Amino acid sequence: MKNVYLDNAATSFPKAPDVGESMLNYTKNIGCNINRGVYTSSLTAENMVFETRELICSLFNFSKPENVVFTKNITESLNLLIKGLLQKGEHVIVSSMEHNAVMRPLTSLTKNGIEISKVSCDIFGQLNINDVIKEIKSNTRAIIMTNASNVCGTILPLEEVGKLCRENNLILIIDAAQTAGFLDIDFEKIGADALAFTGHKGLLGPQGIGGFLIKDSLIPKVHPFIEGGTGSLSEYEIQPSYMPDKYESGTINIPGIYGLNASLKYIRKTSLSSIREKELFLTKLFIENALNLDDTRLVGLNTINNRTSVVSLDFNKIDNAIVSLDLSNEYNIMTRCGLHCAPSAHKTLNTFPQGTVRFSFGHFNTKEDITYTIDALNKIIKKYK
Repeated sequence: MKNVYLDNAATSFPKAPDVGESMLNYTKNIGCNINRGVYTSSLTAENMVFETRELICSLFNFSKPENVVFTKNITESLNLLIKGLLQKGEHVIVSSMEHNAVMRPLTSLTKNGIEISKVSCDIFGQLNINDVIKEIKSNTRAIIMTNASNVCGTILPLEEVGKLCRENNLILIIDAAQTAGFLDIDFEKIGADALAFTGHKGLLGPQGIGGFLIKDSLIPKVHPFIEGGTGSLSEYEIQPSYMPDKYESGTINIPGIYGLNASLKYIRKTSLSSIREKELFLTKLFIENALNLDDTRLVGLNTINNRTSVVSLDFNKIDNAIVSLDLSNEYNIMTRCGLHCAPSAHKTLNTFPQGTVRFSFGHFNTKEDITYTIDALNKIIKKYK
């Protein structure tokens, strides 16, 4: 029986070629820290880390590699940006499609006097920019928004949101967890102030490495919540204010950066357009067949327009968890069921509290994976009739 991995929205698998080899090379043959030594292997690692910052810049059309900050994941990036920026009495706008990586840190800040407005998307996960405009107030400081839903794959109109932010002198922070490595994201064109990413999803890299991009103008406004050794200005007991040291205290995940470097080079060589074209081909094939499944609702948009390769199904007469379990136990098909750390999105899509079974297709999936999965779903539905 074949194994079919359809949980790429959680983490990509397999990883890009050379990711493991690059990490192993660092661990076996280099192994040292950066910014702490003048010996050759330390400088080699330092150059690799800087090159990876440059690759991130190239991917997002961002011009300042020193303003690319590495963290352990996008959740840490968003926490740093949110908690380092917002002050008592300020107001922030989000969409109803946000992940808990945005909503939980924001909700915790309400105890400190931060106010949140949540703009409702429609039942397909689509955002109307006019609804965002209605929520702007005199104390609005920022809009924090996902680029695409991790539940149904709908893409939000961030260029429109960016234009709105510029017109109203608001800060825009983007959660690109589901779109980095899939969409052509132009930091400058959108007019973002910060963009958070993770390395292990669409970027096809390892777990444990993420980061964010931040404009010069936002840096003085975002305070670090971790301070310590940076290998720089060690004679002082205050945190350096220059980049990226301001936000990168302690030993960073250099093996993870080596892996990310390899995956970014693979994406550049393959091209985002080719990756996206293949994933959308698979998504289209799945959607066309899923629409014919008995007693099943396809959640969100039923075309490949304005969406990623994430598709959710809600089974009317079978517990979604049973479907996901049967897919795994009987067919070796790996999916994700539940609320996907996005209860607000599920409430918007009318799939709360039962959640959905999420199928997320990646660069290394095949047409045969889709036909095999559809056949399995038909058999499972028939089994419980």
